[in-house]
Amino acid sequence: MTTPRQFSSCVTYYDPNALPVEAAQAIVREWAMPRAGSSSAEQVKLFDALGRVLAHDVISPIDVPAFDNSAMDGYAFAGGVLTNASETIGLNVAGTALAGRPFAEAPRAGQCVRIMTGALMPPGCDTVVPQELVVRDGDIIRFASSALRAGQNRRLSGEDLARGKPALRAGRVVRASDLGLLASLGIADVAVNKRIKVAFFSTGDELRSVGEPLVPGSLYDSNRYTLFAMLRRLGVETIDLGIVRDDRASLETALRQATEAADVVISSGGVSVGDADFTRDLMNSLGDVAFWKIAMRPGRPLAFGRLWSGPRAGTGESALFFGLPGNPVAVMATFYFIVREALLAMSGAEHQPLVKIRALCGAPMKKRAGRTEFQRGIAKRDDDGVWHVVTTGPQGSGVLSSMSDANCFIVLEHARGDTDIGDEVEIVPFDGLI
Repeated sequence: MTTPRQFSSCVTYYDPNALPVEAAQAIVREWAMPRAGSSSAEQVKLFDALGRVLAHDVISPIDVPAFDNSAMDGYAFAGGVLTNASETIGLNVAGTALAGRPFAEAPRAGQCVRIMTGALMPPGCDTVVPQELVVRDGDIIRFASSALRAGQNRRLSGEDLARGKPALRAGRVVRASDLGLLASLGIADVAVNKRIKVAFFSTGDELRSVGEPLVPGSLYDSNRYTLFAMLRRLGVETIDLGIVRDDRASLETALRQATEAADVVISSGGVSVGDADFTRDLMNSLGDVAFWKIAMRPGRPLAFGRLWSGPRAGTGESALFFGLPGNPVAVMATFYFIVREALLAMSGAEHQPLVKIRALCGAPMKKRAGRTEFQRGIAKRDDDGVWHVVTTGPQGSGVLSSMSDANCFIVLEHARGDTDIGDEVEIVPFDGLI
C-alpha cells in the first residue's frame, strides 16, 4: 500500500494541507481495498440480498425464456405464407394458446392460432401478427401482408439469458430488478460479500444526544443521525459509538476501540486547529496520515489515513479513518464526495460514479478559483428537457436546512470562478443518493 510519503510522486498536486478534491479522491481510492478470500463471502436468501454486493458471477442455470413464446397478443402462424403473398392474407383460427396453456397441435396450411403474450409458440409457428392489425370475421382473420415480416413478434428461447452464461457479475449491488431476475432463474440464494463494519461517533463537549435537555452553549448532535442514514443506504454494518468528549484520553480510547471493532472509523468534528481538537496529534501517534485539509467548500478540514489499535503504528488491528468536519452540511458533502467511494470499494462493489447532469444557472454564484465548491441547489427541467438550477439560499456549512430544501449538489470545479446566469454547471441529483 502507498504510504503518505510516497504520494508526492504518484498524485498530482499532493499537498496534505490543501489537497484538490480530485487528488484526495485518488489517494482514498489507493487505500480502499476490498477484502480478499473465501471468508469475505456468505450465502443469503433472495429476500436478504437487496443492497448486498455479489461475491461471484451468477451463472444462468436455464435459458430465459425457456421456450419460444409470443411477444404480444395476436395470431401465430408459419411465416412462410408471407413469401410471394398477395396484399391481403386470410387464415382460419384453429384454436387458442394461453400463457401456461399451450396449443399442442401444429396448425395446418392456411391456419393460425390465437395466442396471448408469453404463451408457448405452437408447433410450426414462428410469426405473430398483432391483434390490432387483424380484421376478424368469425374464425377467419385477414391482415395486410406488408404489415410484418417472417419471425416477427416471437421471443426465442435463451434470447434474454442463455444457459451457462453470466446473468449478473460479481461486484454488482443487488437491486430490486435483480431479485426478480434471480427468481426467474430459480435461484433461491446467492453468495454476497460480508458487510464491512463502520464505526462512527461525534466529538464535542457542547453536543447532547436527542432526548437530553439542552443547557446554555449546548446543541443537539445531528451528525450521527445523518451519518447513520448515509451508511445504512450503502448497506454497511454500523457501530454507533455515540458522543466523545473533548479530551485526549477519551478520544484515544474511542479510536482504539473503533479500530478493534471496525474496518472503517468515521468521526465528525475535532479536526480543525482549535485548542481542544486532538485528532491530529492522535493520528500522528496511532497511524499514518495522508492529508488534513482539502481544497473544497464545505469540508476543508478533513483528515484521512489509517489507524492501528496497537501501542504504535503498524501493530494490532487496523482501520481506515475519516475525520470529517463538525458542520452538518460539510459532513454530508465530504461523505458523498470522499467517503462513499471508499466504502463501496471496500465492500467489493463495482465502481459507481455519482450521476452528473449539465444544467443552466438561474442566478449568479460567487466563487473563488482554487477550490471545489458543492453548493446546495434546486434543479428543474423545462418543457424542452433542459435543466435549470438555483441555490437554496445561504450556503453556510452549518445550515442543515439547505440540504433538506435542495434536490441536488451544484458542483463548481476547482478552477472555476464566479458563475453568471445562463452558465453551464454540473449538478449531482439527490434522488437515490440522500
